[in-house]
Amino acid sequence: MLTMLGAVAEFERDLMLERQREGIAKAKPEGKYHGCVPTAQRKAEEVHKLKVEGVRPTEIASHLGIGRASVYRILAGEAAA
Repeated sequence: MLTMLGAVAEFERDLMLERQREGIAKAKPEGKYHGCVPTAQRKAEEVHKLKVEGVRPTEIASHLGIGRASVYRILAGEAAA
């Protein structure tokens, strides 16, 4: 019985994901779907400015409201560029 419930749940999940993909495919040409906006990358300039001022990455992250890993990722991109 438990196996049957699992199979029905998996089938329903597949249907839901298919409907979602169809909706996204329909919305993209209409210009209504743009996906997630990368918020941390928009704050890269502020991250660099604070780093130059000597602020630690953890403090930068809490000050700007982004993740610490995002701060490190932005700073690593600066070194590679």
